[in-house]
Amino acid sequence: MPAGGRVLDLACGGGRHVRWLAAHGWRVTGVDRDAAAVEPLRALAEIVVADLEHGPWPLGERRFDGVVVTNYLWRALMPRIERALAPDGVLVYETFARGQERIGRPSNPDFLLQPGELLRTFADLRIVAFEDGCEQAQARCVQRLVAVATPPHAVAGGAPARFELGATAR
Repeated sequence: MPAGGRVLDLACGGGRHVRWLAAHGWRVTGVDRDAAAVEPLRALAEIVVADLEHGPWPLGERRFDGVVVTNYLWRALMPRIERALAPDGVLVYETFARGQERIGRPSNPDFLLQPGELLRTFADLRIVAFEDGCEQAQARCVQRLVAVATPPHAVAGGAPARFELGATAR
């Protein structure tokens, strides 16, 4: 993400990423439905209080140099998240995946990614990194994806690298 660029932290909660991004010079917009949780962040970032699951998309057609989503999954938002990326914008997405139900919460399959789901969902982006698996040390199953809003064919060198937790690059 370009230094000083605009970054969206979606479902930002108490603002762990908002704080880090703002401290490192990015202009941050945080969105969450919990007004009390985000109130302390107003001095650091633009804060939007909105129910992402039951209300309209609160950011109109705004685009961001980066979008960060962690520990949050609402599949209906996936196309909207992709459209929120500016050209060459970076998506950083990490959330729980299938297998987590054997470890703890969340256990509802509606909130667990299927194997490779982030890859399939964001296939029109250039995938820079991807992980999918369970971390025994942290007792959690996750998928992580970093992707750029540049079509894969626009980059010399062809197919992106693909990574999985506990595996080597393929």
